[in-house]
This record gives sequence, C-alpha cells and structure tokens, in this order.
Amino acid sequence: MAARASQKTAAGETVRPPETVAARRRLLAALGIVLAFSFVIGLLMFVGPLYMLQVYDRVLSSRSLPTLGVITAAAVGALLVMAVIDALRTRILVRAAARLDADLAPRLFDAAFRAGLRHPEGNHVQALRDLDSVRDTIAGQGIAALCDLPWVPLFVAVCFLVHPWLGAAALLAAGLSVAMALANAWTTRRPQREGTRAGLTAAAQAADGARNAEVLQAMGMLSAARARWQQAHQAAVGWQARALDRSAVTMAASKSLRMMQQVLALGTGAWLALNGEISPGMMIAASIIMGRALAPIDMLVGNWRGLTAARAAWGRMDDLLRLVPAERARMALPAPTGHVSVAAMTVVPPGRTTPCLRGVTLDIPAGELLGVVGPSAAGKSSFARALVGVWPVVQGTVRLDGNEVSAWDPDVLGRSIGYLPQDVELLDGTVAETIARGGPVDADAVLAAARLAGVHGMIQGLEQGYDTRIGRDGHALSAGQRQRLALARALYGDPALVVLDEPNSNLDAEGEAALVRALQAVRRAGRTAVIVTHRTSILSAVDRILVLKGGQVEGLGTRNEILAALMPKARTAAPAGTGSGTGATAGAAPSPLWTTLGQSGS
Repeated sequence: MAARASQKTAAGETVRPPETVAARRRLLAALGIVLAFSFVIGLLMFVGPLYMLQVYDRVLSSRSLPTLGVITAAAVGALLVMAVIDALRTRILVRAAARLDADLAPRLFDAAFRAGLRHPEGNHVQALRDLDSVRDTIAGQGIAALCDLPWVPLFVAVCFLVHPWLGAAALLAAGLSVAMALANAWTTRRPQREGTRAGLTAAAQAADGARNAEVLQAMGMLSAARARWQQAHQAAVGWQARALDRSAVTMAASKSLRMMQQVLALGTGAWLALNGEISPGMMIAASIIMGRALAPIDMLVGNWRGLTAARAAWGRMDDLLRLVPAERARMALPAPTGHVSVAAMTVVPPGRTTPCLRGVTLDIPAGELLGVVGPSAAGKSSFARALVGVWPVVQGTVRLDGNEVSAWDPDVLGRSIGYLPQDVELLDGTVAETIARGGPVDADAVLAAARLAGVHGMIQGLEQGYDTRIGRDGHALSAGQRQRLALARALYGDPALVVLDEPNSNLDAEGEAALVRALQAVRRAGRTAVIVTHRTSILSAVDRILVLKGGQVEGLGTRNEILAALMPKARTAAPAGTGSGTGATAGAAPSPLWTTLGQSGS
C-alpha cells in the first residue's frame, strides 16, 4: 500500500475517513449493548460459587434433600438464562461484524481499484482482506473477552468481602495476569508488524508470478522469481515464528500462573478455614470466583495476536480511504454526442513526476475518426487514458460535449465510452457477460456489438457460443480472440466515444478487415473514435491523424496530408537495399512511417 496518508487537523491529529468514523460509531453502539449483556453474564457467574457455598455450608450439614433440590433447580434456571444471554451477545457481535462489512466493503472495493489507477505501486486490494480480518475478529472471542474485562474488579471485590487475604491473593493474580498480557503485547508488536509487511510483499510477488507464468516458464525465470518470493516468504515466516515464540513464553507463564492461582486460592482458603475465619463452603466459592476473575484476562492473552492484527488492518483501511476520498455527487448531465475538446493538456503518469504529455491541444468533432501515431514512448497510450478519464490531467482540460471529463459521474460516463486498452484485460464470465461489461445481459445489444465488431461468427464457433466461459483473463481464448472480444465490449451499448489503443496488434488479416468495417460503422452512426496504432493498414479508415513525439503534438491534419508529409521521410530513412513502398525487397518490411520522426529530426 502507498505511504500512509498524512491528512491532519491544525492540532496535528490524523483525520479519520468519514466512512470508518460512522462505522466505528455503529460498532461502539453495538458494543455498548454487548457490555450490558456482559454485566448480566458476570452477575450470573456467581451462581456456581453461591451454589457450592450453599451445598457445603447448608445441605451437607443439614442433610436436607429438599433444600438441595430447590437450590439445584434455581442454579440450573439461572445458568440457562446465562446461556441465552451469552448466545444473544454472540449474535449481536456477529451482526455488528456483518453490518461493518456491509458499510465498508463497497467503499473499500471502489477505493482499492481507484487507488490502483492513481497509485499503482501499492497492494491496495489487501484492504478487502483486512476487512475480512476485522470482521472475523469482531465476531470472535477476543471482543467478548474485552467486554468481560471491565467486570474483573467486581470479582476481586467479592473476594475481599469473603476475606481480605483472599482478596489480596485475587488482586495479586489479576495484576500478574495483566502484566503478562502487556508483556505479550509489547514483545510481539514489532515481529507481528514486520511479519505482516513481509507476508504482503511475498503475496504480491506470488501474484505477479502467477500473472506472468508463461514468461517465467518459457524464459527460465521461474528460479529467479521463486528466489525473490522465498526471500520475502522466509522473512515473513521468521518474523511470525519470533512473534509466536515470544507469545508462547507469555502463554506458558500465564497458564502456570493460572494453576498456581488455584493452588494459592485453595491453600489460603484452607488455612483460613482451619483457623475458623471462613467456612469450607466459602473457601470453595472464593476459589471459583478467583478463577472467574482471571478468565477474561487469560482469554485476552490467547486472542491478543488476532486483536492486534485487526487493529493494524483497521489502520490500513483508514489509510486507503484517506488516500482515495469518496467520489463527490455530480449533477446528471445529458448523454454526450462525442465532441471532444483538449486544451493545453499535461499528463503525469501515476507514481511519476515527469509529464508524459505536455501542452496537447486539439478538437475532435462528433462523428470523426482520429488516428494517433508516433514513435514508442511518444505518449500515445497516455493520450488515450487521459481521454477516457483513467489518468488525471494535471494541467489543461479534456472536455466531452463541453463538460470536463472529471465532471461526469464515472459510472454514467462509462456507459457512453468504449475503451480498448493496449493490454487487453477480460474478467471471468461468459462471452455474453464479457461483452455486456459484467452487467445485465441485453441479448439484442450483445448481438449487435458482436456483429459490429465482426466476432459473431467466431463466437458461434466456440463450444457453447455466447454462454462459453472465458476463464480468468480470458485464458481460454487466443490473443487475437481476446482482442476482438474486447472490441465488441468497447462497442457495446452504442457509446458516443470509442478509444482504441493498438486494436489490431494481435489481429490477422480477417480481424483487421472486421476492425475497419466496425470503424466505418461507427462513423456512419455519427460516433467519435480515436485509434492509437503503429500499423498503417488501419489508417485508411480515419479522417485525421495526430502525430505525437516526445509527449507533444508533432503534427495534426487530414489523413492524406499527414501520410504525404511522412512518406518522403520514410523513404529517406529506409536502409539501403530495403526499398520503400511497393518496391521494397521481398521479405523486408518497411519501417513504420512515424518512426522516421526520430531519425529526421522533425
């Protein structure tokens, strides 16, 4: 995750995101009810000691069976009530955890993926796993132990009422248990923090390796990738082992203390009973009460690791929500027609400081097809990302029908934009669901987009047609099939603006012909299209060409003007013996026209 957000008040206090503030308030309200139930449960915990007191001091001395029956029935009834209240307390915690998840999960999901666009260096999806950790902790035994903890002084006070020496013994045992809990927290804090950090790094490296499995296998990079992952993984295991070792010491000490406390309680009680200061029943009752006093502390020590992990997870959720504030409400705007205006646009890639585009200005009327060409690293893909609002504009403006792209609601704007990125990404689902952009499948619209993209026949040839599952990242399809399917997705819903980045990079001749026909249909429908390409074949379909070089506009004009201007440079830059145009030597492909910009100095 990116560095911790540093929004602070004038007093230096960290500003908490409003979503987690509201969720925290609702959680505290639920915990207030749980505390009240815990108080009742704490009172009912005295049923056992009182029952033993009555049995030893009254029933055994009087040998009265009716008395035994009455107090036994009363004790059983009270314990049944305690069981019901305890179950209700657990249900409240489970539902409070579910409510927390319902409140934060959608916002965290949006924030994680928006952060991935603005701050790609972080593992922002971890926040969703953090929410799972917090939810499980709230519904677990650790929170219940925390709610029982405030009533420990009540049990200690009752021990003092039985006899001051028994109270002192209980107070000493409670103090030592608290010291054990604090020692456990202090000694395991750093190992747990570093282990979590190393574990997240190892998980991210494993995910990167899985995404690039073909490259790792084909180029013999698996061993190097495994070594990098193993280094982070072993660091995580080492830190976690250190934390567990230290926790084991305090846990063993706490367990031994608990057993010594029982011996101390019974021994002190027996000594007082022998001296006639308390009865045998009071001795047994005090021993049970002292055990009840230390039970929440012992449970807290056992669940401390999970509680501290949940606290750290909540902090990471806070960081993400501070890093990516909620989208502000926007006024509804009329559906765009596709008129794009770019004025003095400067774009800086996320995570960088150097602009990749500077001072780009042009106007694209609705219904025009614009080709974007230029050498590598000219800013072509950055231009496409800025047009659709994926990357923010740091200076200047990008307007769609006169409104800045940032003024549109992203969900509303997305329905009017078709975007095919250079690296095709497909989500798991059926072919129909993929074309329908993951939303409800409109069969007529899906078929129309598939026919427009020229993939209807290809889809019919699949095993289950439009119901074929493409798998994660479309692994069941070839690169060309994925690209053509992504084109159909971009054309779904008749968008006003279509932005295609290298749409023919994986297409054969048939696929390119289908792409050209699709662009001609887009023009006839009066829609706007921007096509980034390195290949000249698709330029026959465009109206104008924008030439980018070094992040700036190198040329802008009609297709014939730009191609005529670049053709002489291509011939001049062609290596001897290769020829140019139709006269090129067989087997030697001429250089793309715009690559000569870097050679000619234009």
